[in-house]
Amino acid sequence: MAAEMALVKPISKFSNVTPKFGTPRMGSYSKFSIIRMSASPTTTTTSTSTKPSKKGNKTSIKETLLTPRFYTTDFDEMETLFNTEINKNLKQAEFEALLQEFKTDYNQTHFVRNKEFKEAADKIEGPLRQIFVEFLERSCTAEFSGFLLYKELGRRLKKTNPVVAEIFSLMSRDEARHAGFLNKGLSDFNLALDLGFLTKARKYTFFKPKFIFYATYLSEKIGYWRYITIYRHLKANPEYQCYPIFKYFENWCQDENRHGDFFSALMKAQPQFLNDWKAKLWARFFCLSVYVTMYLNDCQRTAFYEGIGLDTKEFDMHVIIETNRTTARIFPAVLDVENPEFKQRLDRMVEINEKILAVGESNDMALVKNLKRIPLVAALVSELLATYLMPPIESGSVDLAEFEPQLVY
Repeated sequence: MAAEMALVKPISKFSNVTPKFGTPRMGSYSKFSIIRMSASPTTTTTSTSTKPSKKGNKTSIKETLLTPRFYTTDFDEMETLFNTEINKNLKQAEFEALLQEFKTDYNQTHFVRNKEFKEAADKIEGPLRQIFVEFLERSCTAEFSGFLLYKELGRRLKKTNPVVAEIFSLMSRDEARHAGFLNKGLSDFNLALDLGFLTKARKYTFFKPKFIFYATYLSEKIGYWRYITIYRHLKANPEYQCYPIFKYFENWCQDENRHGDFFSALMKAQPQFLNDWKAKLWARFFCLSVYVTMYLNDCQRTAFYEGIGLDTKEFDMHVIIETNRTTARIFPAVLDVENPEFKQRLDRMVEINEKILAVGESNDMALVKNLKRIPLVAALVSELLATYLMPPIESGSVDLAEFEPQLVY
């Protein structure tokens, strides 16, 4: 562990941007809105009044392939995978140790707000205010997505494997706590996500269990590295501490880390997902999907990262490299993200994606837009394929050391 941590790059190098915070404007942002993101890809219902109301006007919010999604899976297959009579690879002692970690609930009293939140929110204005709202909104949606999936797995596995089921239920507790904290953050900006409406109206993406394992493990680990990197950076550069939610990231990221460790244990208990050539192909595919999605998303939102003193691309590459090193401990193959060619291809994807977005925002007819998109989408797919086909790094092992609860710094 110490050898791995010695490779972490200094975070201070990210601090090369001037803060972009204004002074509070008295009387501004006085109304409160409830955001309802519908199943339709382009509409939300937003109500605006002095008090939260469930009636309102529709406004347009764009959803794309990069938008956080809600997931469902084959729960019957999940029950088979975690049936101790069928799967002899399940090491209940390891899961019981993990369960004790989750039961300890280190963050039970961590997420306590104070008056700093609203005061700080009132000082954020202009374009940065809108991008900050979007950050809270997307983060809340992603955390709530995890809550829904984990809650259902906890319910469905209760009879098959009570220990694993209880861990899923406790993880849903963590995700609900995160989503609620983020939603309260939106209230500082006089907004709130209608999470009940989201539950019913949002489309769900189906993933087979093994794909849930790959994607969720990566999501939790990349979340850890994002949170701890931002926390360290702002601790070293307090002049960029524009909103107190970042002060909570040190403990918060440990929830993400524990969740990732649990999914690592789940994959070890299903060696068929790790030990053949198909597993290597899928592992690389999900690494590419998660890394590219984050990079393209963040490069569309550089104002947010610049607002907290980060260089977006340097921040993302740091997160990708550290996530990849962590992932290499369990995945049978990972991408060679430290090869300069990898970042060069990511940057070309950003340029292509910007052109695709520009076409969508133009005043051309729908047919003309689609014709203009064709070569751009083809170029993006070509870059994705070329990146995927780069020589991978053979890695991972199902013969890992016995689980030992620990923090990662």
